[in-house]
Amino acid sequence: MAAGDVAIPDGVLIGMCNPLLDIQAVVGKDLLDKYGLKANDAILTEDKHLPLFDDLVKNYDVEYIPGGAAQNVLRTFQWIINQPNKSVFFGAVGNDEFGEKLREKASNAGVQVHYQVNKEVKTGTCAALIYEHHRSLAAHLAAANTFTLDHLDKPENEAAIANAKFYYITGFFVTVCPDAILKVAKHGAEHNKVVMFNLSAPFVSQFYTKQVNEILQYVDILFGNEDEVKAYSAANNLDTDDVKEVALKLSQIEKVNKSRPRQVVITQGPDPVVVASEGKIQEFPVQQLKQEEIVDTNGAGDAFCGGFLSQYVQGKPLAEAVSVGCYAAREVISQQGCTFPPKCQLH
Repeated sequence: MAAGDVAIPDGVLIGMCNPLLDIQAVVGKDLLDKYGLKANDAILTEDKHLPLFDDLVKNYDVEYIPGGAAQNVLRTFQWIINQPNKSVFFGAVGNDEFGEKLREKASNAGVQVHYQVNKEVKTGTCAALIYEHHRSLAAHLAAANTFTLDHLDKPENEAAIANAKFYYITGFFVTVCPDAILKVAKHGAEHNKVVMFNLSAPFVSQFYTKQVNEILQYVDILFGNEDEVKAYSAANNLDTDDVKEVALKLSQIEKVNKSRPRQVVITQGPDPVVVASEGKIQEFPVQQLKQEEIVDTNGAGDAFCGGFLSQYVQGKPLAEAVSVGCYAAREVISQQGCTFPPKCQLH
């Protein structure tokens, strides 16, 4: 299959999230225990976690990798479609070296970055700790936490929103600027465009339940993994831990735009991808990697979404979107961090 064989309009996909520079290292369980972190989780740092960043740089072999969930999704999307400038990213960075590094890496990947630049606060960072193939993420949002709604009112950003046909927003951004999410989501619903949302991490549903549920009424495609879905169920008293049941319930939450049914797409690591829509469940098996092929799982979920979107925006069937999503996740799992081989085998 040729991934770039369909002419895709510039700026067809917008992503919104927290742009972060990942500071990644392979660590032992002792470091996770020292800072109270879990092996397969994502959190926002508290004061007690802040010494972790110095600890990493001084005592571990670190790599700096462009991160932030939606930015990872867009970089994956661009890598697969192999046509630059088809996606646009909104988020806030500092006026510093890390911000410039993020801009350079994203632009080189083909993403149009429309950063809001904060001259007072440093660019956000994320400690990406790899322990036995699992990733524990501790995000220090810094400048990313200062994104404001009025950035979307700039003429070039209004034009980008009007021009796009697909919007991908992460649950992480709910902690920063839910009003910006709602502005874009309402625009999508009013103009029959596709609004996509990722549950992102268990804490999002646990601590921002009201905001997530307000956003969900505009969402056409909802992404998440099994832990995030179970956290949503617990936060909303759905009384079930069954991933398929929760996915079905999520698919049936009332939508503002009734012209298309909601699809709920749940990844479960090596277990089948579950898709719930219109009262039905579909399962798609996942091709397994050998143990020696696994480097780390950091960015695997983002890569899946980027691969999925690369086909979805071209109108390809669901099975193909899931298949390419799984392919992208496998490629990222066999690399350090959310990075890709020079050549995409789909081209």
